[in-house]
Amino acid sequence: MRHLGDHLLVGHFSDLHYSTSNLAEADRCFGFAVEDAIASRCAVGVVSGDSTDHRLDAHTPALRVLAGRIHQLSRHMPVLMLQGTFSHEPPGTLDLFPLMSAGYPVYVADHIHQVALLGGEFVASAGSLFTSEEVDALLASGIPEMVFTCVPTVNKAVLAAAVGAGQAATALGDHLAAYLGAAGAVNRLLRARGVRTLGVSHGTVNGCQTEHGVPMAGFDHEFSIGALFEAECDGFLLGHIHRAQQWAQDGRVVAYPGSIGRFHYGEIGDKGYLQWEVAPGRAVARQVVTPARETLCYDFDGPPDMERLATVAGGAADKFVRIRWTIDEEHRQLVDRDAICALFGAAAEVKLEGRVLPAVRSRAEGISRAASLGQKLSHWGELASVDTGPLLDRLGMLETADALSITDLVLAQLDQRPVETVAPAEPAATPERPQPVASTVATASPALDWLSDDLFAGVPA
Repeated sequence: MRHLGDHLLVGHFSDLHYSTSNLAEADRCFGFAVEDAIASRCAVGVVSGDSTDHRLDAHTPALRVLAGRIHQLSRHMPVLMLQGTFSHEPPGTLDLFPLMSAGYPVYVADHIHQVALLGGEFVASAGSLFTSEEVDALLASGIPEMVFTCVPTVNKAVLAAAVGAGQAATALGDHLAAYLGAAGAVNRLLRARGVRTLGVSHGTVNGCQTEHGVPMAGFDHEFSIGALFEAECDGFLLGHIHRAQQWAQDGRVVAYPGSIGRFHYGEIGDKGYLQWEVAPGRAVARQVVTPARETLCYDFDGPPDMERLATVAGGAADKFVRIRWTIDEEHRQLVDRDAICALFGAAAEVKLEGRVLPAVRSRAEGISRAASLGQKLSHWGELASVDTGPLLDRLGMLETADALSITDLVLAQLDQRPVETVAPAEPAATPERPQPVASTVATASPALDWLSDDLFAGVPA
C-alpha cells in the first residue's frame, strides 16, 4: 500500500452506470480511471454506488466488462463497493463481485454498518457501529489502515412501514443524521488512536448541484452538510450526484466525484474520479479527469439558424451534438432535418429534438359575463384588436328596425356609392308564362283600356 507519510491514497469512483447503451462511454472512462489508480499506486479502491444503470442479465456484455474491471482493480488493492440506487442497481446485483477478487478482497457494503480494513482484509462490525470492545479487539490486532462508515441507499419502503408513508420523506434525513452523530463518537475515538476514517454513502446532500447546475433544495434529501461532518470522518465519499463538488471543514472533506463519464446531454463540468490523500483528521480530494465524450447542445426559439449551425459544424467532428427547437405548427415545414444532418456528418452522433406548438383556438375570456349581445361583441373586439363600430351599428339596426326599414336604409346607402364604370351584365331573358286572356285584361292598367277595347273587339265574353 502506498503511504504518503501518514497519508493513505484512495481511489474513489462513482456512478459507473454500466449498461448496453452506456458501455462504450462507461468502459472508456472507468478503464482509464482503473489504470490511472493502479499507476498512482492507490492503496484502496472505493465505488460509491450505481455501478450499473439497471438490472443486467448474467450474459450481458456490460456486466462481463464491469466484472473484468473490478477484477483488474482487485489485483492491486482492496476494493469496497457500496449499494446504490435500487432502480439502477437492484439489490443482489453486487453479490457476485466478491467472486471477482484477485490478490485483494472485494467487499460489498449493502447495509448500514462500519467496516475496518486491517492487514488487507475487511472486518465488519457486528451491529451498525463498532462497540468499544470491538475497537479494542481491532487495535489489539494492529492499527487498521482505515475504518469505513457505510451508509448505502436506504429502503424507504421499510422506513415508511415503520413511521408512516406521510412521514417517510422527512424522517429519513432525521434517522440518518442520528446515526451519523452516533458514528461520530466512534470515529473520534478511532482518530485519537491514530486510525484514518472515511464515510461512504449514496444519496443527495441538501444544497448540492446536479450535473445540469440545478440546486437540490428541499426537506426530502438524505443528508445535510452539517450531518455529514457530524460523522467526524476524515473524508466522506459520496455517490449519486453526477457533478463533482466538495465541501471542507477543519481539514476534513465531503465530496462527490461525479459520474465517471458523460451519459446525458447538457452535463456541465469535467468528468473523472477522485484521488484522496487521507490522514487522521485531514483529507484532500483531487479530481483526475477521464476522457468523457464531448457534447454540444444548441437550442433555438423558432426554426434552427442554419447559418449558425454551419459555423459551428466544423468543430463538431467526433462529438455528440444535440439540436433542439420550438416552432409553431404552421411553420414546422421550415425545418430541414436532412440538411442539418448533412452539416454534422462528421459528428459521432446527431440528436434532433423538435417541439411543435399546436395551433390553439380559444374563446374570448370573460365574454360569457357580458350582459348584452352588444357588450359581448365589444369585449371580443377588445381582445381581438378589431374595430367593432360598424358591427355595432348593424346590430343596432337589427334590434330596433323592421325588415322593410332596414332594406330602405341599405338601398339608400347603396345609391350614394360611386357609380361603377363597368356596366352590369344584362340578365338573361326569362320566357313569360302564358296567362288566360281574361286574367290579362283584368289586371291591365287603366292606361291600356283603349288598347284592350280595340284589340279584343268582337271577342265573345
